[in-house]
Amino acid sequence: MAQDFDRAMREGLADAVGFVAGALAGWWLGRQFGIDFIASTDWNAQQMLGLVLIVAGCGAGRWAARKVMLKDKP
Repeated sequence: MAQDFDRAMREGLADAVGFVAGALAGWWLGRQFGIDFIASTDWNAQQMLGLVLIVAGCGAGRWAARKVMLKDKP
């Protein structure tokens, strides 16, 4: 039972860290391209691309965090 709890806690932590770090990385990448989705009030194709970068960053960050944090212990 303790192993199940430990794994669930690591999964939750990996998801949280991955989502936040990935979203920040996607936002930063968008800003490097001159697209600041957070600060803009417009809804155009450029802003949609900024949103896609943030969402893709969330997914990639979650995937990477799970790969790193959920490796089986030796």
